Amino acid sequence: MHQKHYFKALTAMLAQEYCCTPEDFQKSENILTPTALVTKGRIYNQKRHFFHMATTGGNAVISASPKLHPFLHQWMQCQPGHALFQIPNLIPLEQELQKHGYHLTETYHMFLPTSQALDIPPRQDCSAVWLTQEELLPFYGSPSFPNAICPEYTPNRPDVLAVCAYHETQLMGMAGCSEDMAGWLQIGIDVLPEYRSKGLGTYLVTLLRNRILQDLHAIPFYGTSIANYHSWNIAIRSGFRPAWLEICAERPNS
Repeated sequence: MHQKHYFKALTAMLAQEYCCTPEDFQKSENILTPTALVTKGRIYNQKRHFFHMATTGGNAVISASPKLHPFLHQWMQCQPGHALFQIPNLIPLEQELQKHGYHLTETYHMFLPTSQALDIPPRQDCSAVWLTQEELLPFYGSPSFPNAICPEYTPNRPDVLAVCAYHETQLMGMAGCSEDMAGWLQIGIDVLPEYRSKGLGTYLVTLLRNRILQDLHAIPFYGTSIANYHSWNIAIRSGFRPAWLEICAERPNS
């Protein structure tokens, strides 16, 4: 796929989740829609969003409960979409959400591939071992892999594949992917502390990215937080680029 095809696929996916059209993500003005229960796209829970917002770098698209619309109409006026994610604008939004018993989550910075598979030479200090969905079962519940795999088997976004690095019998790190939507595989990475800062995260993520593109014929994507520059560097070195940004609201302890 060329980057423009990834972007087209992305806006089609987001449109299903934000109750809008793919073209809405390319408009100059910000878009506000009433939220609905997501039945297509990435489904991370079975509840209707109270508020969520995304930008692909231009305008912002917001899907929210009608209760918030009077506030949001004023809040998003005369603002470029990316500016709505800045702290001075998020503070009044957070204050409004708290009136309804909600608070903002962190911002999710999401990446798409830059191209097809990348050349990556084998390493001499480790061997790569591939794990299928069934072979991942013993790793659930391990505190060492909070990002590479889900905490437990999750039917609506199952972990489908992982690659581990071993030094002899010692597990060094794991990159895994969950199928968050048909044809969309989110990559996560965990490297054990004693093996970090050696390029192992980039190596494993690149291996998995290549496998997804070449063998699974799916779209790999990657997400991290704004301050996690170790994770940002892994994404960029592994052939990803920043593609979209999201934030939503949740109830405390939900």
